Order: sequence, then structure tokens, then C-alpha cells
Amino acid sequence: MIAVWHIIIFILSCFLLSWSGSLLISSLTKVARFLGWREFVVAFFIMSFATSLPNLFVGITSALYKIPELSFGDVVGGNVIDLTVVIALATLVNRGLPADSKMVQASSIFTLIIAVAPLLLVADGQISRADGLLLILMFLLYTCWIFSKQERFTKTYEIAADKNKRQGSALKDVSIVIFGIILLLVGAKGVVVSAMYFASNFHMSLGLVGILIVGLGNCLPEMYFTLFAARMKEPWMVIGNLMGSVIVCATLVLGIVALIQPIVIIDFSPYALARIFLVLATLFFLVFIRTDRQLTKKEALFMLLLYIIFLICEILTK
Repeated sequence: MIAVWHIIIFILSCFLLSWSGSLLISSLTKVARFLGWREFVVAFFIMSFATSLPNLFVGITSALYKIPELSFGDVVGGNVIDLTVVIALATLVNRGLPADSKMVQASSIFTLIIAVAPLLLVADGQISRADGLLLILMFLLYTCWIFSKQERFTKTYEIAADKNKRQGSALKDVSIVIFGIILLLVGAKGVVVSAMYFASNFHMSLGLVGILIVGLGNCLPEMYFTLFAARMKEPWMVIGNLMGSVIVCATLVLGIVALIQPIVIIDFSPYALARIFLVLATLFFLVFIRTDRQLTKKEALFMLLLYIIFLICEILTK
């Protein structure tokens, strides 16, 4: 009965993370419109940070519970999903995904380097506090580079005509953002407590729980925003949000977690396949996005197939 109860808590907590993440994305987008923020800022900074909030809250909670390896598994698994399933679905919805922007092309190289960086840092068995500071520094350097050129800030969101309506709507959306953050806190705690129970009672690795389950649940807000942007024919925002999310999780999230509690990996076996497929996913993503400066439907189907193979291999080798 206790096991069933923990499964229910885990499922509800994952749903809460996903739903509150979607609430935050929707409300932050409306606030951005009200403030007249640039589309670039929204896609590459605000939205990528917002879609990474579930990962951040799970990471901080797991660090406080002294099981930061759950966060490492979450980030690795989530980045595999972002670079395969999410980007593939967005490409299929948009019927191809153009990526001819010089900034997008350059960011794709940053994405490859930064996505692989935690895998290199953990090669000695841990991501120490010094490594955490290095990851946060990489995030700050990337952010400075993003905001270094004025021409990247040319398109703003349109603002509604009625000022009173805009102000009332903005206050409502700010309230929803606060409510969403509270839900994230509750959902993160539920996920971490349930993951601890599964690891101790079902002989499951915390890393594997993070890679296969928590990572998938935390990717749902990114999937929501990405597919929404694809339906609105905003491919630039799709790619920007995905690359930004991968970078935020691999640097800022893991960096903060490591500062709170160093991430020590004693057994690398649960991460072996995930590390290989993350490298493959980032390499194929880089090659596809730089070939003819677009992602095609065939390439999207290949990325979906790559994730299916990863999933089957993980299940068979468990």
C-alpha cells in the first residue's frame, strides 16, 4: 500500500511540475508582451530559464536531501530528450525548421560544448563546488555573449491598446507566476521524496530514475512552449528556447546543485548509455542544424529513432 501511495505521489508531483511549468511559460510570455520585451530576450533567456525551473527546483531539493545525483540524471536525461524528441516534434509540426541565423549557428557550437561539459567534469567521479563555479561561469559567459550585439534585439512583442486592461492582465499574470513557483516547490519535493523511496525499496538507481522518469516529466514544459512556437511559425524561438534550456540545465542548474552539495557518482553504470546518447544527440543536432542551415523532416524522424533506441537500450540493460 505504501508503494502504491509513493507511485501516486510521484505521478502527481511530475504532473504538478509539468503543469506549473506550463503556467509559468504562458504567464511570463504575457508579462513580456506587457513590458515590451524583445522576442530574443523571451526566447533565449526568459523562456529557456522558465522551462528549466522544474529542473532547478528538483536539483535544489535533491541537493538539500543530499542526493544530488538525481539532479545529474535529470539533466542528462532531459537534455537527451530535448535534443531528440522535442526538437524532432517541433520540426515535424513546423514541416522543417530553418536555422540560417548566424547567432543560431554559433549557439549550436556553444550547445555542443556546454552539453558535454558536465560529462567531462564528472569523469573524476564528482562535480565539485569548484566545478560548479566553473559551470556557472560558463553560463555567465554565454549570457554575456548573447547580449553583446544590439542587432539581436530588433523585434518586440506587440502590446495591447487598452492600458488599463494591460495593467490588470499583467498583475494577474504576475500572481500566476508566484502561484506557479509555489507549485514547483511542492512538486519538486514530491518527486525527490518518491525517488528516494523507489531507489531504496526497488533497488533502482537514483540516476536511472532521473534519466528515464524525472527528466521526461521536466521536459514537458519545454515541449509545450516549443510546439506552441512551432505552430505559430516561430522557428527561431523554437531553436533558441531548446538550446537555451540545454545550456541553462547543464551549467546554471548543475552549478547551483554542486555548490549546495557536490555531485558524487560512485557507480557510473546507470549513466553509461545516457552519456553516449547525449554525445550522439548533440553531435547529430550540430551536424543537422549546420547542414543546409535547417532541420528537415527526415532528420527529425532520425532523432526520434535515436531516442527510441536509447530507451530500448536503457530498459534492456537495467
